[in-house]
Amino acid sequence: MLRHHLANKPIAEVHKSMSRVAVSFFIVFNLSSVIAQNNAVDELDGLLKGIESLSAEVSQLIVESDGGILEESNIQMHLKKPDGFYWETVDPFPELIVTNGVLLWNYQPDLEQVVIENWDNSESELAAQLLNGRTENLTDEYTIELIADSDITEFELTPVALDSIYDQITISFIATNLDMIHLDNKNGEQTVWQFKNMQKNHPLADSLFEFEPPTDIEIINNVRKIQNTTTN
Repeated sequence: MLRHHLANKPIAEVHKSMSRVAVSFFIVFNLSSVIAQNNAVDELDGLLKGIESLSAEVSQLIVESDGGILEESNIQMHLKKPDGFYWETVDPFPELIVTNGVLLWNYQPDLEQVVIENWDNSESELAAQLLNGRTENLTDEYTIELIADSDITEFELTPVALDSIYDQITISFIATNLDMIHLDNKNGEQTVWQFKNMQKNHPLADSLFEFEPPTDIEIINNVRKIQNTTTN
């Protein structure tokens, strides 16, 4: 079995890493709204557009640049388009990240706190495009290659910009079912998500993507008020 190498990692650092990859997953998965420019994009678009809701158990592996295992974790995820996303790390460090597309809650039980903030689609150019439906420039930012055999369909997305944090994003399907997402970061870190026990296009309540904080924890409210610029 793969061994955990978390003993020397501060909990806050591990939480930060987990939060970053969870949000990255939401961004990557919303590629379903892409406007096709070529055969590879057409194929990817068709597969992802066929998913309106999704629940799955996710095995996550994060590998450091030196090959050491930073984290192995088990996650329960739910997705409901266009804005609902639920990512609960069950172990080794419980954490919940949930958004309704307006607010994002990050609940960390071991720290006894929840951080509430605006879902900020300006944090990433790609995130802003996808969450606002501006996907027409995706092929300007990534080259997309389709690699298919009789069992697996794989897409390799390579950033055009030299300052991208990724070297490559790989998305694979078995038949029409999402199988794996593999992120290669330029810093040498790799993240792999393996999906299993999947349910697709099933009813999910909107309330699943809201979070009511427990009464006995610290609430860190970083929500910014949106100023009304309407003039009378």
